[in-house]
Amino acid sequence: MTKKIVSAALAVILLATLMLPVSAQSYTLRNDEVPVIMIGGDGEPIVDAEGNQVIDVAHLSAVTADVEKKDVYESVANILKPFLLEGIFLNRWDKYYENLYTEISEMTQPFRLDKDGNATNGTNISAARIAENERSMHADKKGEKGYYSYNDYLFWYDWRLDPLETADRLAEYIDNVLAATGKEKVAIIARCVGTNIALAYVAKYGTAKLYGLGFDGSCSCGGEFISDALSGKFHVDGNAIERFLTDYDAMGLMNVSEFAIASVDLLTKSGVLDAFLKVSRATIYKKIAEGATSALALSTMLTMPCYWCFVTAEDYETAKNYIFGEEGSAKRAEYAVLIEKLDRYQDTVRTKIPELMQSLKDNGVNVGVFSKYGYQIVPICASCDAVADTYASVHSSSFGATTSTVYDTLSDDYIAARVAEGKGKYISPDKKVDASTCIFPDNTWFSKGARHGDWTKTENELLYAVVTADRQLTTEDFDYTQFMVYNTQTREMSPMTTENCNTEYWTADQETDAPTNVFQCIRAYLKALVNWIKALGTRLRTKHEK
Repeated sequence: MTKKIVSAALAVILLATLMLPVSAQSYTLRNDEVPVIMIGGDGEPIVDAEGNQVIDVAHLSAVTADVEKKDVYESVANILKPFLLEGIFLNRWDKYYENLYTEISEMTQPFRLDKDGNATNGTNISAARIAENERSMHADKKGEKGYYSYNDYLFWYDWRLDPLETADRLAEYIDNVLAATGKEKVAIIARCVGTNIALAYVAKYGTAKLYGLGFDGSCSCGGEFISDALSGKFHVDGNAIERFLTDYDAMGLMNVSEFAIASVDLLTKSGVLDAFLKVSRATIYKKIAEGATSALALSTMLTMPCYWCFVTAEDYETAKNYIFGEEGSAKRAEYAVLIEKLDRYQDTVRTKIPELMQSLKDNGVNVGVFSKYGYQIVPICASCDAVADTYASVHSSSFGATTSTVYDTLSDDYIAARVAEGKGKYISPDKKVDASTCIFPDNTWFSKGARHGDWTKTENELLYAVVTADRQLTTEDFDYTQFMVYNTQTREMSPMTTENCNTEYWTADQETDAPTNVFQCIRAYLKALVNWIKALGTRLRTKHEK
């Protein structure tokens, strides 16, 4: 009986430990005397001079002037005509590129930046946000509550613009917060695009006024979904598309039917999709890919310097040639001012990230990094099998972690070598991530199951504790392990274990997805066919019932 009681008690303790929230300990570690500035990403709505919303990335919508159907049909016709008549038949593509750019530009004109990377039509963040910046940076928000919280000072900015220009406005904001509070330093928690603003500030103004800096879902080292596309590293993978659709359906961001997913799977496993892609690559792909990519990029989001920050340092020169042409091209001259801004960021920030991060450590700035994974990265890029958060790989967002792919784990030999070096604790329980190669291996945390856009209470409080503490906190200072699992239903995190680490909505099986012999091919095809027939039956029954 005693053994049973002890066993039951241990089970309860173990369960409580696995569900233990970070907030209790994080609040005891915070420093109440440090004002914290939050820098968000690219979700803030942009408005025109009259205050009308023209784009809201957070809701994946662009709000433009009403476009009648006949105008849409006209635009499509203007694009298809030179594609078919001059491109396909005469192998002359310039008119197609020109019309593609022109027609898309007309639709995106309300929010797109000009060819110098400057705002047009009086667009900016709303007047209310600008006024909020003005009020908050001149206020001491510690007030009656007796401490500064992580959402007291929200720095609002036009995320489309050059991060080095925005860093100047951040510097002004910081100086005013310090004057209003009487403090000597502030802490910053930055998310996504905001991490580029934070590092641009460090590059231009140094660390003297920084107490701590937290990076959450960073894209400072690049985001493969943009970097690969802009440098021509396209790779359409049917299995990745299926995983992507499954993710977005599960997250409620898209309503994807079981039949649609099964159809993609059947096209992939039957070889039809691959055959189509091979024909495209051998015929039309090379002729139109670069020109069409350039036209689409420059007519939509890629006059915005913020999105060039997603290009990796290694891909930058290739991407510049891919989008603007080689040195001396007409397009290079046309976009010369924008390119100058992009080059300045490349030379000042992106290629200097190791030195900038080291300067934080050398000058006693508390640093915390939070990286996420467990989702399919956008499936048209060469990195489609990367361990990622939908936008960026863990390697990028964690500043250097070594990872496996979605199909495998770190090898036993690799893990044994890390263990022999005394670095076994940095290996994730799912054996997909090695944190020992991060710039800051002891103060980088990972969450599996939280996607890029999930800014959870846990990570906010954890980073808040790290950036305000009276010393550099590490993974050893928290009840949590370095690797956590996020429950999308309860919105809570638990320490990752070998039992709870399989959070993906899909199963990536290399033998099925990339069969190496005829028997595996047949088995994969038959399985896909059976699933498709089942999904078709369900679809037909549902339609009949309606």
